[in-house]
Amino acid sequence: MAICGLMTLVLLIGAVGACAQGGSEDESKGGAGTVLITGANRGLGLEFSRQYAAAGWQVIGTARRPDAATDLKALGVRVVQLDVTNQESVDRLARDLGDRPIDLLINNAGIFPMAATLPEIDFDNITRTLAVNTIGPMRVTRALLPNLRRGEAKKIVNITSNLGSIADNTDGQFYGYRESKAALNMFTRSLAAELRGDGFTCIVMNPGWVQTDMGGPRAPLQAPESIAGIRGVIDRLTPADSGTFWTYEGKQMPW
Repeated sequence: MAICGLMTLVLLIGAVGACAQGGSEDESKGGAGTVLITGANRGLGLEFSRQYAAAGWQVIGTARRPDAATDLKALGVRVVQLDVTNQESVDRLARDLGDRPIDLLINNAGIFPMAATLPEIDFDNITRTLAVNTIGPMRVTRALLPNLRRGEAKKIVNITSNLGSIADNTDGQFYGYRESKAALNMFTRSLAAELRGDGFTCIVMNPGWVQTDMGGPRAPLQAPESIAGIRGVIDRLTPADSGTFWTYEGKQMPW
């Protein structure tokens, strides 16, 4: 009976150890955190979703038309409807998330109007660009701030562009888009100042000129390389970096 009892105890310890190992593995896979990515159905947003899902993050990807987001759904991530220009849509997202903590918010959704010269400006396009690229991240960030406060990482990354740098603008052109990203940069600086005491890290990120629907086929950079670089920068960020402007290569840019 003593031997039998000992064997039972050994088997029980082994089973508990196996469960502990399995639980640890699951936790490490899901323990990376939760990331919410806007405009996740294509381009940079889709690649963000792919890489974060592969790294074990819980990914929430937004799309204006979830039914058409087949590539995003194929990743097995949570797909939710969001139009960043529509306050009702943003409020619905916040209600659906409830008290769920979000560790990382990536405001990626954006559009690019083509206006090289002043006479080419279409003011309706400019208005929509500002609504998507600038006001959109403001709407989403405000709505999800309670969720971000519950997260551990408390990181907000707004996807900007080198074209949003005032100091780097020596060529002009790209009316509307430049202004929308410069305004997004200023929003991020203000946000960083407001939330610094709460342990937040708020930055803007230049992903480079990438081959996407927006970047076009002539772009020298592939999305996997850009996003891998961005993820590396995000991983290294601390609250001391809040209010800064980075490139996917890990270099700081002039405002």
